[in-house]
This record gives sequence, structure tokens and C-alpha cells, in this order.
Amino acid sequence: MRFGHSALQGSGRDWSGEAPGADVFAAKADAVAALTSLGIDQARLTVAREASPWFHPGRSGALKLGPKVTFGVFGELHPDTLARLGVDTPLAAFELYLDAIPAAKRKSLTRPALDVSDLQAVSRDFAFLLDVDVAASDVVRAAQGADRALITHVGVFDVFVGQGVPHGKKSLAIEVTLQPREKTLTDAEIEAVTAKIVAAVTKTTGGELRG
Repeated sequence: MRFGHSALQGSGRDWSGEAPGADVFAAKADAVAALTSLGIDQARLTVAREASPWFHPGRSGALKLGPKVTFGVFGELHPDTLARLGVDTPLAAFELYLDAIPAAKRKSLTRPALDVSDLQAVSRDFAFLLDVDVAASDVVRAAQGADRALITHVGVFDVFVGQGVPHGKKSLAIEVTLQPREKTLTDAEIEAVTAKIVAAVTKTTGGELRG
């Protein structure tokens, strides 16, 4: 469970303009990290808009494998739940269903060798115009799948609805990190991956890249 800020205030870049607080995104990140440590491939996870009633209905979700298997739920606690607990500050949490998580296939508990590259990572920003009900997780998952060999991180840093954005639409910006393994990426190679990311997000969400 989280409360308050999940990082030093003012550090890093986040769509909220400050260090991310204990919100639905922090709870989701914690849940995904826990599942990853249990051997679940993050790339196979999907997010559904369903959660236990003690979570806020608009700020929660479930982590699933396909339509039937639910590994857990995450989100901000419902205001009624906070009232029953006598808490007057937002709380975020996650719950895993251990019975749904398959046993790890590895026989050894030895951790794999640390895979670190000494080449400079490259970051690129993308802003997409989307229907307002498109989930940020769909954009992140589409971008991650564009090139799994090079893309090591995708994060949302800005969400905007208002002046300059058509009614029923939202602007969502992501930062994508590319990590070369064998050689420094050329401008042409970076542009090729960029095109794949835009194509993947457009195909999955129906959104379009903002100029």
C-alpha cells in the first residue's frame, strides 16, 4: 500500500508536473513489478477496467492473462473505504491472486546474469491524439511491442484534455527509451524504430501522432 509521494518531490518528469504520488499508476507499477518477480512476462499482461469494490471504480483495474485469468487488482482506494478506515489521505494498493499465478518453470533460484549495456540509451517523445476513452496502458503496450529488442521502457508523462484538443479527444505523451546492445544506433535506425512505434500505436488505438 502507498500513500503520499512515491518519489522525492520534483525529481524526474511526470505528466502531473511533480513527482508521482501514490495513485493508480504507482499501484499498477508495484503490481507489475511483483508479478515480474514471480516469473510473469510483463508483455503478456493486459489491463481490464474491473476491480474489487473497495477500489475507486475510475482509478483502478485488473491485471489479466487473456480474458479469463486474473492475476490481481490495483488502484486507489474508494472514498467509502477510506472513510471506514478513518483515513483522510489518498491510498493506493494492489492485491495479487496467488492461486492464479503458475509456478515458476525455472528449477534454480539463481538469478540470471545482469544484462547491462555500456552503450548510450536513446529517448524519444511521442504525443498522440486519441479518443478520450483509450486506455494509456494500450498505448504503452503497443509502443513496447514495436521493437522488443531495442525498447526497454515506455512511460506516460503527459495527459491533456482541453483547449486545442477536439471534443471527445485527449492528448497523451509517452517517452520511449531505446537501448542498443551491440553498436550505437544511427539516425536512420532510430527513425526506423520511431516509425514502427507510431505505426503500432496508430494500428492498436486508432490515434494519430500530433505534430
